[in-house]
Amino acid sequence: MSRIFVAGAGFSGLSTAACLAAAGHEVHVYEKNASAGGRARQLQTPEGYTFDMGPSWYWMPDVFERFFQRFGYTPSDFYSLDLLDPAFEVVFANTTLKVPGHFSALPPLFDAIEAGAGNALLKFMREAKFKYEVGMHNLVYKPGLSIREFVDVRLLKGMARLQVFTSLGKHVRHYFRDPRLIALMEFPVLFLGAMPQNTPALYSLMNYAGLNLGTWYPAGGFGTVVTAMQKVAEAQGAIFHFSAPIERINVRHDKVESVIVNGQPLACDAVVGTADYHHMESLLAPEFRNYREDYWQKKTFAPSCLIYYIGVRKRIDKLLHHTLFFEEDLTQHAVDIYQNPRWPSRPLFYVCCPSRSDATVAPPGHENLFLLMPVAPGLEDHPSVREKYFAAMLGRLERHAGQTILPDVDYKKSYCISDFITDYHAYEGNAYGLANTLTQTALLKPKVINRKIKNLFYAGQLTVPGPGVPPAIISGQVAADVLMRELPKIS
Repeated sequence: MSRIFVAGAGFSGLSTAACLAAAGHEVHVYEKNASAGGRARQLQTPEGYTFDMGPSWYWMPDVFERFFQRFGYTPSDFYSLDLLDPAFEVVFANTTLKVPGHFSALPPLFDAIEAGAGNALLKFMREAKFKYEVGMHNLVYKPGLSIREFVDVRLLKGMARLQVFTSLGKHVRHYFRDPRLIALMEFPVLFLGAMPQNTPALYSLMNYAGLNLGTWYPAGGFGTVVTAMQKVAEAQGAIFHFSAPIERINVRHDKVESVIVNGQPLACDAVVGTADYHHMESLLAPEFRNYREDYWQKKTFAPSCLIYYIGVRKRIDKLLHHTLFFEEDLTQHAVDIYQNPRWPSRPLFYVCCPSRSDATVAPPGHENLFLLMPVAPGLEDHPSVREKYFAAMLGRLERHAGQTILPDVDYKKSYCISDFITDYHAYEGNAYGLANTLTQTALLKPKVINRKIKNLFYAGQLTVPGPGVPPAIISGQVAADVLMRELPKIS
């Protein structure tokens, strides 16, 4: 049995800890914050609101099921799931599109918007389903350490259908012409990836995940998923230490010998860094790092966010659980994030109102609102800038809702780039990790192993497989499996 330390208790850290503890290792998880969850922590206020601080879209339910089944559980052992129907709505300049929760209702909706688009959607989704089955059941569980991992008969036969070298933007426009349908099919990459023209069409698998497999809500919010995964890890024997940041990694010869936590040296046999990859490397002497500073400076990061957590002392009946405000041009907002990083001139944003589905997250008769606007990482987020965009978002929300909201706000908190840096050591305040561009996919992502230290490994959104909650859960399993494979070689 080896003594293994896991840095960070986000989704990838929880996943890593559960897998290693289940294999019989002594696992200690060190988390700098006071609770588990990382970006998925919850904020509970004296006014009676419970806010999910980060993730709010429960997509790819099979990934969650696969994780829990690894330990003999199912998600329903810990929390209940509700299928949202409508799944979400998209507010355009002159119309609002309610997206059904059941896929069978989508083709008629597409036909009503664009002649023939219903059949086009069925064809699009057949290809997206293939990509999802190959990608999420095969590709994403590979550690990306060697090209030999991808010498697989099904992968080789299906390489053309995976469309790794075709852009998502071009792929979507091959099937649809109406700008509303194009925006609907492209929005996941703006919030989690890159500009559609720079994202491989492989990621249309996200359309299959969202539109075919459904948009779900875990009762109580994402905090219930965090709690469930922590319970699973603890049941395997993992031990959690909160308000306990790893401050330095000590290396002797080519192995981690100990780490410093709150000023105290702690000996270990291996470490898995699931906190921000760049930050984990900063805890090492420069000669032991996988990547120099200029490596990170050249990378394309997925967006950061301006988030507002809002409590309202009245009901907003017209609002759904998820609403995307796309009255402005998606391409221009993407340019302001990826090509000419700046505060957006014509922003898109997203509103989550979980109290429409869950009475426990707000006091009776109140609403719980989460406003999120994607922004470029690395910008200065002065309070006056935050307030400027809050006013713009709330004004558009009030017009859509057909009622005033600001006079009834009884709780308000903002969260942005500088907070991601403070709370998570996020490189330049990124919220999601690296963008899903062709040159940052699979083998081309930062490595899950440290090439200079035998017993240091990495997991999380800056390594394989990428950004998002399901990939983070998978990343922890991948890192744990690689560590267990390599552990016998470490002497």
